[in-house]
Amino acid sequence: MTSILQAFSCADDYDPNSLPVDRARELILGLLQPVVGHERVFVRQALDRVLSEDVISPIDVPAHDNSAMDGWAVRFGDLAASDDTRLRNIGTAFAGRAFAGRVGAGETVRIMTGGVLPEGADCVVIQEVTKVEGDAVIIPPGQRKEQNLRRAGEDLQAGRPAIPAGKKLRPAEIGIVASLGIGEVSVRRRVRVAIFSTGDELCSIGTPLAEGAVYDSNRYTLWGMLTRLGCEVIDMGVVRDDPAALEAAFREAAACSDAIITSGGVSVGEADFIKQLMAQLGEVAFWKIAMKPGRPMAFGRIGKTQPDGADGPGAWLFGLPGNPVAVMVTFYQFVQPAIMKLSGIDPVRPVPGFPARCVEPMRKGRGRTEFQRGILSRENGEWCVRPTGAQGSGVLRSMADADCFIVLEHERGSVAAGETVMVQLMNGLV
Repeated sequence: MTSILQAFSCADDYDPNSLPVDRARELILGLLQPVVGHERVFVRQALDRVLSEDVISPIDVPAHDNSAMDGWAVRFGDLAASDDTRLRNIGTAFAGRAFAGRVGAGETVRIMTGGVLPEGADCVVIQEVTKVEGDAVIIPPGQRKEQNLRRAGEDLQAGRPAIPAGKKLRPAEIGIVASLGIGEVSVRRRVRVAIFSTGDELCSIGTPLAEGAVYDSNRYTLWGMLTRLGCEVIDMGVVRDDPAALEAAFREAAACSDAIITSGGVSVGEADFIKQLMAQLGEVAFWKIAMKPGRPMAFGRIGKTQPDGADGPGAWLFGLPGNPVAVMVTFYQFVQPAIMKLSGIDPVRPVPGFPARCVEPMRKGRGRTEFQRGILSRENGEWCVRPTGAQGSGVLRSMADADCFIVLEHERGSVAAGETVMVQLMNGLV
């Protein structure tokens, strides 16, 4: 098993006490490999699953040369260059019902969109520019050879990959599979993720709230985010700050999952035995990410006990902060791309951003990347953004009100009203 800490220590500019966001993401993705295992599912069950093998097209799509428009199938050689051309209508080619004959000199066939191009024709003239006089059709000059045609196999070719392995099947890909007449596809198994929260102050839903206690929301936001990624979520509840209980939880989670996500227990001042336990049961790096919110984070691997008593590969560990907003921000910036990598998505692309004008000033310290929560609007033809209000890492309302992250770069200072900032849309991300 590759040593995680050794790999990190050999990395250029590695500083666990001030790790840039992009570098932390790069280090995590560099260690992960897709989970092993696949299954065959019906096409309607394949939405948002990841292909484990190429979908090979058994047919050409389209299967025949056909018309892209309603109009007239003609021989381009019959058309005059500068004058109208008069052709004789000899029949109709419907979509799904081809014209049985051949287009000869001076002839034309009425053709509908999707209709098979009749033999002899090499051009379709749209109906809007033509005139019909009895069985005669008048074609104006200015047409082009092979215009308004869709050639056989121009979309998909028989025997060649239609969708590559590693692609997440969205509605468009589902449609492509159906267009090939394929009813089942091979997909990677779902990533199994165990989650639990730590802390004696946490209270479960449905129980009275004791003095000084708070209801545990993090497991529910984690469940929602992981479910949207198509994971199999194993919710292990709240684990108290007790070494024996925590060790049992970590061992159980490592035995049944590909990844473990915890919230709480990784910040300065929190119970040291949690960090010691993580390191004791596997190989874990504790980072201070140069970001806000979400500075403290643990990443590594928790071993799985084998029948011979040795530790096996185990499960990847993501120890997230305890504050609700910090949990969500660190999840989207680090855990989500990691889950995509484990799922077999190839390539894992960064979330795109785009510029917007900030309509309110924002305070920011240099030397860290900040992910403030924002609300987009369209004003005078340009995108504008404003913060949601209070940006504390415990203000979960800021995530509920937001539709984007305002990403303030590592070296950037405070932002004045009217300055341009980069934003990441949450739609599709969250």
